[in-house]
Amino acid sequence: MLDQPYWPRSNGSDHFIMLGRLTWDFRRLTDSDTEWGSKFIYMPSMKNVMRLAVERSPWDDLEVSVPYPTAFHPRSNSELVQWQSFISARKRTSLFCFVGATRKKIKNDFRGLLMSYCKNESDSCRVVDCAATHCYDGAPAILEAFLESYFCLQPKGDGFTRRSFFDCMLAGSIPVYFWKGSFMNQYRWHLPGAYESYSVFIDHTDVRNGSSIRKVLERYSEKEVRSMRERIIELVPKFVYSWSTQDLGNTKDAFDIAIDGVLRTFKEQSERP
Repeated sequence: MLDQPYWPRSNGSDHFIMLGRLTWDFRRLTDSDTEWGSKFIYMPSMKNVMRLAVERSPWDDLEVSVPYPTAFHPRSNSELVQWQSFISARKRTSLFCFVGATRKKIKNDFRGLLMSYCKNESDSCRVVDCAATHCYDGAPAILEAFLESYFCLQPKGDGFTRRSFFDCMLAGSIPVYFWKGSFMNQYRWHLPGAYESYSVFIDHTDVRNGSSIRKVLERYSEKEVRSMRERIIELVPKFVYSWSTQDLGNTKDAFDIAIDGVLRTFKEQSERP
């Protein structure tokens, strides 16, 4: 890379790279620090390079987070509009749902707490236990749970974010976050900063101390829920990736928005005195 003729003109500041995983996997102190990852971001040649990742470090201005890919890749604008109409009209039977698996090796596992809570609130909560169900990409059980629920519980994944955030919203369900790091300073090009207009935040410490998730969600009126779901449905084109050989006409998908953001940033940099 350093031998390429375009590199010396800015020492990499007009270059960008897409990281295939969370930023934390490339921030190890040594290449053999853990069973996964490397110190790639700490290499001298990466000092000025813009990085796109499915989860960014909130303390690194050179990083921008982009949506996790879902299983839906529309081939045309009409296919996208058809999906938006479908999830808008979908009749929902559960107040909320939880999709995931417990992590028994983690002390006081929050996912285990949510799993137990949902099973005790079975009249309101739909559960997909990924330890018993094969939760592969686009699995019908997962999609059905999100399509049937007004809200979906979204704890942390391997980092503060997880792909399920976008699977949930793709189905027109409202994500419920438990850590501010799951949404603050993430996806700023693709999702609006007015998080309360399309999501709910319940602090994880409140849940551990006995706060009822069901009661919090029941406080939202039918009008408020409808408004939040309508906002999510409007946002769908911004976080899906269209089929690679097609486009959505004048509608920009997640890829278009990311590239536009990169080019805009480079232009702003070049115009600085």
